[in-house]
Amino acid sequence: MTGLIVVHEAESPANPQFHLRNGKVSMILGVAAGKLVNLYTGAPLPDRSDFGYLLEDRFRVLATVRRDDDSRYVEFLRQEFPEYGRGDFRLPAISVAQPNGSRITDLAYAGYRVVDGKPELDGLPSTYANEGAAGRSDEGLADAQTLLVDLADEPTGLTVTLAYTIFRDEPVIARSAVIRNGGREPLDLERVMSLNLDLPDRNWTMTEFMGAWARERRPYSQPLHPGVQGVGSLRGASSPFANPSAIFARPNTDEDQGEAFGVAFVYSGNFDLHAEVDTFDATRIQLGINDFGFSWRLEPGESFQAPEALLAYSDNGLNALSHAFHNIVRGNLARGPWKGRERPVLINNWEATYFDFTEDKLLALARTAREAGIELFVLDDGWFGKGPHARVTDNAGLGDWTPNPDRLPDGIAGIARKINDLGMRFGLWFEPEMVNKASDLYTEHPDWVLATPGRGMSVYRHQYVLNFANPAVVDNIYSQLHTLLSGANIAYIKWDMNRFVTEAFDVTRGAERQGEVLHRYILGVYELYRRLLAAFPELIIEGCSSGGARFDLGILAYSPQIWTSDDTDAVERLGVQWGTSYIYPVEAMGAHVSITPNHQTGRSEPIDTRANVAMFGTFGYEMDLNRTTAEDLEAIRSQVAFFKRFGPLIHWGDFYRLRSPFAPDRRSAAWMAVARDGSEALVADFTILMQPNRPNTRLALRGLDPAALYEVRTVDAGAWDWPGASGTSGPSGVDGGASDVDSGDGGVGSGEGAVVRSGAELMRIGLNDTDLGGRDFASRLYLITRL
Repeated sequence: MTGLIVVHEAESPANPQFHLRNGKVSMILGVAAGKLVNLYTGAPLPDRSDFGYLLEDRFRVLATVRRDDDSRYVEFLRQEFPEYGRGDFRLPAISVAQPNGSRITDLAYAGYRVVDGKPELDGLPSTYANEGAAGRSDEGLADAQTLLVDLADEPTGLTVTLAYTIFRDEPVIARSAVIRNGGREPLDLERVMSLNLDLPDRNWTMTEFMGAWARERRPYSQPLHPGVQGVGSLRGASSPFANPSAIFARPNTDEDQGEAFGVAFVYSGNFDLHAEVDTFDATRIQLGINDFGFSWRLEPGESFQAPEALLAYSDNGLNALSHAFHNIVRGNLARGPWKGRERPVLINNWEATYFDFTEDKLLALARTAREAGIELFVLDDGWFGKGPHARVTDNAGLGDWTPNPDRLPDGIAGIARKINDLGMRFGLWFEPEMVNKASDLYTEHPDWVLATPGRGMSVYRHQYVLNFANPAVVDNIYSQLHTLLSGANIAYIKWDMNRFVTEAFDVTRGAERQGEVLHRYILGVYELYRRLLAAFPELIIEGCSSGGARFDLGILAYSPQIWTSDDTDAVERLGVQWGTSYIYPVEAMGAHVSITPNHQTGRSEPIDTRANVAMFGTFGYEMDLNRTTAEDLEAIRSQVAFFKRFGPLIHWGDFYRLRSPFAPDRRSAAWMAVARDGSEALVADFTILMQPNRPNTRLALRGLDPAALYEVRTVDAGAWDWPGASGTSGPSGVDGGASDVDSGDGGVGSGEGAVVRSGAELMRIGLNDTDLGGRDFASRLYLITRL
């Protein structure tokens, strides 16, 4: 292989073909009737000089051509950037309003370039290519290559540059577009999709990730049918109701076999993701900014950068598809010093104290946490505002990011120093995009709130949305936060957003620019992220939006972790984390052990199960440790130590979904993480609802070396009985561990010694877990170590 992108233009330079391939996926593009078309996308193909036989545009009744001498039926071409009005009657990828009222464009192929690496996107988060990635497959080949294809509409001067980046080691292609006005009159961009993929059939099942507050990203699947089906958001955020991602799988595809495409948006605002099946069963998949209420004025010479969308492919099932997304996030989206680095185990005071705290109470909680081995103390809501604007409930203080001296006599610098003196890092919650009317900021700048002149303002939790489309607002919030962060040793901030955008009107711009406000708002959010991280590069920012209401690849480009859900109930979190894992890696999911009965569900679960769920995330605690029993506190000490030992395996290994919590009986769930070299694995097995007189069950594992021998032992993270802990055997089963090989059916239950099994047995026969628990909400961890 000499390159990731091969161009064939010897037969006809005006109609070139482009083959993007890396041995894991192929995308073949061509030019027909002046249009850029998709000839094939899917499993890797060997290259050939001409794929023109893949064109599909046969005549059908009522199909039109663009002119008398044309032989191509545009409606049936698999176009890469389709337009409406010249023969294609499906939803277009672009719509541009022109001064004469027309929205007709005819973007014709105008040229191409292939560049090594990947260009940055102006003002937007995006994936990137790594430089000098020696020691990987095809050494000497670029980590990524990008195809840039130019399209032009001659009457208006409109041009579009489509970008296709293929990564060397993953079956992932990044898509984006730049739209430029090269004409003499202003144009209004009313619709632009970042990804358009036309497929020749509809034999696909679409899975979306839907939910609401406290029950985010649950997978829902259904076969594609004629017409339009899809999801989107008009809330000013990607939202907990519909995630900007989806999977299109063949009907027989499951976690371990079969063909599937995944699409995901590197964007945090309003989106539209849909599939349209035409009457001849061809499928068009589109992903981009939601066009409802959107428009962007392009004066002559101006351009618009569309956000990036990722297309991933697997012919080995959904686990493999997830691995592709996880690896791209880890290697080509995450940035900064926390990329690939373990974050500290934290405790957050919110569910321990809510607004009812003093500095003494916080320090007492921190001391107990430190004794348990916890490394980071996070002070949540309620620390800011002064006098009548003090934040003692949720009706005041937002926008005034200065400490309340009545609660923190020595300010943030003082409590941070006291926490540091205990041997812990210090973190802080804030909600920079919001303001209360009871605040100094609103009193001084009521015009900085998003509001439509002459109309009332909607409200939630007494708070209003600041106009981050206004650079002066972003400057003010940045200045406040910079003062705070530069004056205290703050290692972590939790960035929250607790309401959606209403009355989206930008008083700083004219009527012709009002369709830009929601996109400009998101650009302002990204700008604040960039400025803070440039000034404080070691800062950990955990994204949060009422929990997981803005869990997307756009935020993950800046935040190494996102608070997955405000629901901390372990059983509910099984479903939330399961659904999230289809696109997003485990180490991105903020996950905490909380009090029981749980504050969201009232359910009581054992502390080992709560920890066994939360450890498959960015681990922490959300409870008052000073009201915890001595027994539970000892378990917490052991859990923290266990996570420090096995966190790298959980976070940077390959994650496999084994048994779905969404199965019809909702009785069990299981998942596992496997080291990339297959040397070690950790399996988490859960009983949701206990079944009396339970049938025999076996848990088949994944990702192991079939020919290797593995030691299997049950471990209790809360009881110091895991290999490497004080007084226990090492991972290879010394002190008799490996000799405890059973001669029965291959099971290893709670309290039993280690057994030795081949990887093939563990994956094809599995572990007998019939005896898992004698109660609801039981769980077990298995440590699998290659001998």
